[in-house]
Amino acid sequence: MTGMIAVIMVFSIPLAGIITSHLQSQSKLKSKMIESELELEKLKHDNFVIETQKMRLELEQLKLEDAKKDNNRLLK
Repeated sequence: MTGMIAVIMVFSIPLAGIITSHLQSQSKLKSKMIESELELEKLKHDNFVIETQKMRLELEQLKLEDAKKDNNRLLK
């Protein structure tokens, strides 16, 4: 009986190490994936800010062009 317990103990210790190692590697991969997703979201946000500023400038340019056309009409 004690021999059987000893055999179980000998095999369970490496098995526990394998499982622990696997769980740790899964956690590291998940952490890297979350970091990558966070970086992607930051890039998306930066792109949104840049595109919004670009559209704002284009709108301002259109307003200036319209104002210039209106002034030319009034002068004629």
